[in-house]
Formats: sequence, C-alpha cells, structure tokens
Amino acid sequence: MDKYGLIGFPLGHSFSISYFNEKFQNENIDATYENFEIPDISNLTEILDSNPNLKGLNVTIPYKQQVMKYLDSISPEARAIGAVNVIRVTHSGNKIMLKGFNSDVIGFAKSIEALLEPAHKKALILGTGGASKAINYGLKSLGLETLFVSRSEKPNTIQYEKITPEIIHDYKVIVNCTPVGMYPHADECPNLPYEAMDTHTLLYDLIYNPDETLFMKKGKEHGATVINGLEMLLLQAFASWEFWNGKEQK
Repeated sequence: MDKYGLIGFPLGHSFSISYFNEKFQNENIDATYENFEIPDISNLTEILDSNPNLKGLNVTIPYKQQVMKYLDSISPEARAIGAVNVIRVTHSGNKIMLKGFNSDVIGFAKSIEALLEPAHKKALILGTGGASKAINYGLKSLGLETLFVSRSEKPNTIQYEKITPEIIHDYKVIVNCTPVGMYPHADECPNLPYEAMDTHTLLYDLIYNPDETLFMKKGKEHGATVINGLEMLLLQAFASWEFWNGKEQK
C-alpha cells in the first residue's frame, strides 16, 4: 500500500489527512495518508527510512523553508518563492530521491483569477510569513503590483497604522496571510480603514475557519467582494496529487 503524509509541528486539525483518506476510499486507491508530527526537520530522514512505501509528503509550518536543504531538486516556482510544501518521493534502487514543489501559488492564483477586474492593479499582502511569499509570487504572475503590510518596521513593507483611506482606494486587492481572525479568535480582524472600501475592493482571506471572518464581514458591509481560503486549499490538494504522480503543472 502506498503511503502519503504531512510533516509539521505541531499538527492539530489537518485538512489534508481527511481529504486524502476520503479520496483514496472513494476512488478505490490502495493508499493511506498519515500525519507525521516531528519536533525537528532532521526527523525527516527517520520518516523516509521507516516508511519504504512513502510516495509523497505535504509540508506545513514551520518546515516549508527548512526542508529545502534535504531535497535533490526543486521546481523553479518553489525556488523563486523560497518555500516548498509538496515533496515527491521516488525510489531508485536503494536511493531515495526528493523533489520539492509549491502548491500554494497554484491554489491561490487559480482561485483569485476569476475575481479580478480591470481596476485591480495593486494588492496589499497582510503578513510577511511563508504563505505571503507564495501569494506575492501569484499576484505578480497575474500582473498586480504588491506591497507587504507588517506590524513591525521591515524593509519593503508598510505598517498597519500607515494605511490610509487613500491607500485602500489605490490597492483594491487585499490578501490576509496572517492568522488574525482564525477560530477561536473570530472576533478579531486586521486593523484597516474598512470604511474606505467599495464595490471594487476584493478581500481574500487565507483563513477558512470560520467560513466568513470579521475581515470579510467588515469589507462586505462596504460592498467588497470576499473569498476565504477553502477553494485554495482544495486546489492545493489537487495539485499535490498531480505532483506526486509526476504530472508537472505549468
């Protein structure tokens, strides 16, 4: 039986394990998906050695960048983003070969593309973590100019308190890559001048629990189009399966 899994730490509720095991059951695929909660990225070697049927891994926080040094090859997109969240495992004799990909950018770009209007020329990216790098890559590939928003002073960022209504009018796409507003803290939202938003504002929240975050609700009150991260998650899972089976996506 083939095996797939997720590495990260800590691993609480995982979308991937339920999605893939349900897929395998529904499609009569002789495979299983497991969570590998590892306290250190060096434990990856142990997982590979003790699971000879392992064909692929998903990678989550905090290992999307740390895992790169263990890989034999990395896709151009993942290298440009600087993060890997899918690994294809192939066995050649006694040798194990690992190739890294990034499905974040595929899932995000495909899910936002249909919502973009001619007015959407600039985007604010809330947060500067691993996911924000893929979001930045995806937005730029769709022709948008981007600006990162950070709580603290960092190069090439703007701080929340400096975001004026004029900036909101200019940057009509806003993507939340932070955990602010995620269950159980659903009564929180990024600090923005929501009153400056209008029907041409597009708010994208990578959070999918709750379905509608306070960030989305407050934007919607002023006519903004809103979307959560569930479709991106489904598209990422689909991309993972394609990568594991050697179907490179363009």
